[in-house]
Amino acid sequence: MNMKITLWAILLGGIFAAFGGETNEVKPPCCRELPVDVTFSDKSIYQLESLWTSDVGRKIKLGVLHGKPQVVAMFFASCQFACPLIVGDMKKIAAALPENMRTNVGFVLISFDSEHDTVKALHSYRQTHQLSATNWTLLRGEPEDVRELAALLGVNYRQDASGQFSHSNLITLLNGEGESAYQQAGLNKPVGEMVKKLDALAKKPIVKTR
Repeated sequence: MNMKITLWAILLGGIFAAFGGETNEVKPPCCRELPVDVTFSDKSIYQLESLWTSDVGRKIKLGVLHGKPQVVAMFFASCQFACPLIVGDMKKIAAALPENMRTNVGFVLISFDSEHDTVKALHSYRQTHQLSATNWTLLRGEPEDVRELAALLGVNYRQDASGQFSHSNLITLLNGEGESAYQQAGLNKPVGEMVKKLDALAKKPIVKTR
């Protein structure tokens, strides 16, 4: 009887692991831990001490995204014109990457709208736009933190009386250390240059600062 129980335990353990059990589970970017000994250059946005909340409710510092290139844009979920096009451009970038690169690049959307873009609203946005949890991160923050990050990324924005935002249409490529490596301005732009920059970053070893 004991042998039968042991065999069943081994079998069930194998099934659990095969279907995404904790042993083999790949954590989404927002659920990774920031090692305490990591430091960043003075050009890195990962130096920021601000806390951001992901669409799964986890509070993080931006530094957890280190180690991979990140394609970053600021947006707001209720936007009906520019933001869906920005997200569409980011999806085009992802689709244009060679298959062996796709899992090594992150995509980050950070909201301007601290009041309305709740965790629930961002999660709904993820589902509506079919943004994979494997390499897409959706974040909200406090208004002062949003302003600070926008300034560092060179993004201008302003909220009008109706609550809508006018803003720069800018997609920023960060290297693995959180430093700006390239920016794509405008909407519906060709993605070839961004893909070339990503390819160059993928071939360049990351030098970690201590």
